[in-house]
Amino acid sequence: MTALYFHIPYCVQKCRYCDFCSVPWNESAGEYSAALQKELSLRREQYPKERAGTVFFGGGTPTLLPANDLCRVLEEADRCFPFVSDAEISIECNPKTSSKESLRTLRRAGFNRLSIGLQSTDDRLLRRIGRVHTVFDFLNTYSWARDAGFENINVDLMHGLPAQTQADYLQSLTQVIALAPEHVSAYALILEEETPLYSDVKKGLESLSDEDAVADMQDAGMDLLEASGYMRYEISNFAKPGYACRHNLTYWNNEPYLGFGVAAHSSMPKGNRWYRFSNTESIPTYYKRLQHNKLPEAERILINTFEQMFESVMLGLRKTEGVSLRAFSERFGCDLEETYPEAIERNERRNLWDHSDPAYLRLNRRGLDLLNMVLCDFRERNYWDLLR
Repeated sequence: MTALYFHIPYCVQKCRYCDFCSVPWNESAGEYSAALQKELSLRREQYPKERAGTVFFGGGTPTLLPANDLCRVLEEADRCFPFVSDAEISIECNPKTSSKESLRTLRRAGFNRLSIGLQSTDDRLLRRIGRVHTVFDFLNTYSWARDAGFENINVDLMHGLPAQTQADYLQSLTQVIALAPEHVSAYALILEEETPLYSDVKKGLESLSDEDAVADMQDAGMDLLEASGYMRYEISNFAKPGYACRHNLTYWNNEPYLGFGVAAHSSMPKGNRWYRFSNTESIPTYYKRLQHNKLPEAERILINTFEQMFESVMLGLRKTEGVSLRAFSERFGCDLEETYPEAIERNERRNLWDHSDPAYLRLNRRGLDLLNMVLCDFRERNYWDLLR
């Protein structure tokens, strides 16, 4: 079983912090859904027996495509990679690009999870980071989604925004929690190079809170979410019981997934080998290759076993559950604790492990905050030792 991801690259305008592959809406968008369907058909020839457990339409702004086009892509995906009976089928939306009618159409077609990109309930902050919607737009979209029958809704929020205070962030969380979504993604802003916001910060035209203030925002927000019944199951993700995002867990469990569309990435086993491959980031090239009945891959690499092992640790430690020792042993034929003894011991001395369940290697709350440092210890493991 695998997960399917569809990248829709179009946006009304690019947010000031965004470095994802996205472009303004243009005339080529009308061809995009047909191209995705063609790619699905070609990819099925490589993986004819695969079934899909989860589906995710991300971007960009997926809801910029007409709802009927999205439904046709979903129908073709089900034909090529038949969905399991309880498949989780998610779509991201920007509140400015959704309507009551389009959400009803999507729900009837089988989409059963909606992820709404809000980021803040302060219109001043939304304008500052280049969002095209208002809080009023979000409230309408949320209401329309409930009316359409969506019973699994995620809301994205960000902290560490320019001029944002802890009080601002907690107010946004409080307003969102009052709506009772099933899931909240609460991310810290990452200042990416080659974005307008990065340029403004470097020029002194914009300023961000220091690391300690951002950490305080995160901790206060985490306490509020957990007190409100949302379980933290990954560094930045919180859910009511039973509503953890199954699609994202596929990534964090280092399981197979297929990506479709411009710049989409995939990670799949083939025989006894594991490959990672990605599509071209050029929309004209993407169309041209599909017109010639060729897959639009730009890169394909073989992931050796040692790299797979590290990635399983790197991704698994993002989860509050941690890495299953049994799953690691079954996949790789070796014991995780015997493979990385120095890294585990070093972080034991730092008191970063949570020992509440001996079946998992998991970080405690402070350890999750220091994940990058912890992973450096695992990366230092000498692969030549593993060959002996």
